[in-house]
Amino acid sequence: MSLNGSGPNGSKPIQLNVLGNPIEECSIDPVTGFFRNGDCSTSPDDIGSHTVCAQVTREFLEFSKATGNDLSTPNPQFGFPGLQPGDFWCVCAPRWKEALEANCACPVRLEATHIGALNFVDLSELQRHAIKD
Repeated sequence: MSLNGSGPNGSKPIQLNVLGNPIEECSIDPVTGFFRNGDCSTSPDDIGSHTVCAQVTREFLEFSKATGNDLSTPNPQFGFPGLQPGDFWCVCAPRWKEALEANCACPVRLEATHIGALNFVDLSELQRHAIKD
């Protein structure tokens, strides 16, 4: 979801976070996002909804691997270094919700979590797992 129309000077639309503000960067080391631009912006092509900016934990990585999405093993042919606990990554909102239901949810950065995540996860659930600065 984004603001109507295009961004400043005809640029791409501004994408919003779950707080209703312009989305902030999630991670550039490793570089994340559906578009591999460092933020959790999305589009209709993003079928998995890679919209939750999560700080992955060992527990979450193990849960994700056990449920069919190995995020910890490097995949060099796709430029994927493999994640380590503490890394930030734009995870699929439905996967984060599954982890929540299995008591394996990892912390999230609300300012970098796309508003589209709210199609799958309640804001209150994200807020309970928000990283406190």
